[in-house]
Amino acid sequence: MRSGRYRHPYLLESTIEEGMESAADTVQTLENGARNILRTRRQSNVNIDAIHEPLVDDSEMAPAQLYATESGRLFHSGKIAIVTVGLPARGKTHVTVALSRYLRWLGVKTRAFHLGDYRRAHLGHGKDVPHDYFHVDASAESVKLRQTILQKCRLDLYYFLDYEKGQVAIYDAVNPLAEGRRQLAREFAKHDIQTIFIESFVDDQSIIEENVRSVKISSPDYAGWNADEAVSHYIQRVNAKIPHFETMAEKDLNYIKMINAGKRYEVNNCRFGYLPNRIVFYLMNLHIKSRKTYFARAGISGNTSYKADGPLSEAGVEYSKRLVDTLMAHREQEHQQFIAQGGSETEVRNLTVWTSTRRRTVQTTEPLQTLGFALREKTQLSQLNPGDSEKLTDDELRKNFPDHWEEHQLDSYHHRYPRGESYHDLAVRMEPIILELEREKQDLLIIAHESVLRVLYGYLMACSTQDIPSLIFPRNEIVEIIPESYNNKSKRIKIPHTNAKGEYVP
Repeated sequence: MRSGRYRHPYLLESTIEEGMESAADTVQTLENGARNILRTRRQSNVNIDAIHEPLVDDSEMAPAQLYATESGRLFHSGKIAIVTVGLPARGKTHVTVALSRYLRWLGVKTRAFHLGDYRRAHLGHGKDVPHDYFHVDASAESVKLRQTILQKCRLDLYYFLDYEKGQVAIYDAVNPLAEGRRQLAREFAKHDIQTIFIESFVDDQSIIEENVRSVKISSPDYAGWNADEAVSHYIQRVNAKIPHFETMAEKDLNYIKMINAGKRYEVNNCRFGYLPNRIVFYLMNLHIKSRKTYFARAGISGNTSYKADGPLSEAGVEYSKRLVDTLMAHREQEHQQFIAQGGSETEVRNLTVWTSTRRRTVQTTEPLQTLGFALREKTQLSQLNPGDSEKLTDDELRKNFPDHWEEHQLDSYHHRYPRGESYHDLAVRMEPIILELEREKQDLLIIAHESVLRVLYGYLMACSTQDIPSLIFPRNEIVEIIPESYNNKSKRIKIPHTNAKGEYVP
């Protein structure tokens, strides 16, 4: 790996994000508080989502990029600021991170600026803003504090767009008042930056409570609290701290309003180029409800040839039963934990199952179909076509295709062997699947070939193109991707009595 930023996700070493930098005339480092906040987040799990990693080599973070430009900007678009709008627990940060993930995947140089991180860095650990900080009639001291924090964040944003060849900066904040949003758009226009506002508007109390329960009350502030009481207290605290909020209705601004987790959308203007239209299309496939994604390998086949498309062997059939038994037991355990945390016993998360059209992937799901789960076969989930390299050893590849062998060693992500596909080809082919994945509201199990799982995992965990070809998904594990507002987390579920090849072991 050239940059040294990543390790294999299953061998990932804890890394420390270096904290945000500020440009007040000259670039200067923010207070150590920002580093401490990010350090705490980064060490929470070894299988960490790298969406907030600093970009050292942009090309490594753009698995589906189709072309490059000297300016670093794509799709004939200039600088764009995306500004979030909405009260806490409405999914703003989730939208920010998801959009960052998608745009970076396409090769658009994107960075998220979370105002909350700047606020915590400025105040220091464990300190809160004054009670009138968000009020319209705030005290002079609160207004000064607010302006200081805003200036630090915006200076970083300008530096990213003007000096780091950034294209999309996402400004993640409450932005509660119409006049304040107009002032922000005018300020960005002076810097030749187009502005798009994204509001996550929620008046469905059940969605708000679900978001609070899954994200907000896990903080130390609510340690030892009853879950229902903690949810109620948090919502009351938000209403008291931010009493003045105006939903977006400014016809002179560009905005997208996502209503109740994607049940309805309002789009105003946003017609100034291909990239904004692409952003609108992505957001209309996105929702803010939490759901989990599981990855599992297809069972063993007696004939593993790409062209043959062989059925499951007897060992593969037995593997599929152990796989399903393990997943069902794990989901039941998680449901019991959900009930223990105050969730409803009748609120059961449904499971959707995707596979490719290949015979062994479909046959691996037969125990699930017996249990009544619906199966969706998708041609885009078919494995990478190895072309002329199929079934050749490294020595045979080196001998038969010496030039291709050297190219593959230099860039195994973009290189393709004769009559085959590269991982980049696979990533581009799977973009419709990415959008469907974002649109899916149920828990999702994807059973596929290892090459497909590598690309999908690379998207959800923001892996570099250097890492994707070497990701390993043994058959004795189910990989669970757990979404959180700031990043995704990954964990492995061991399948008992199974080795890495999917064979039974006593």
